[in-house]
Amino acid sequence: METEAAVALAGRLAEDAGTDYDGGKQIVMDALGGIPIDRPAQPHEVADLIAFLVSSRAAAISGAEFVIDGGTVPTV
Repeated sequence: METEAAVALAGRLAEDAGTDYDGGKQIVMDALGGIPIDRPAQPHEVADLIAFLVSSRAAAISGAEFVIDGGTVPTV
């Protein structure tokens, strides 16, 4: 998740590695073993799911778990 803390971490890693922010972000993604969608999830994507779940369109959803990680953690 590309939160403020994750951005700060990527910035520190980039500085230590002598690269730019994108390079630091890639260091983080590589440490995670890669992200199948090739980018971190964005906070607004979580908000979009929440907005859907509190809407009447999700009235039949009960007891479900949702993983928003771009496929980083395999779910079987």
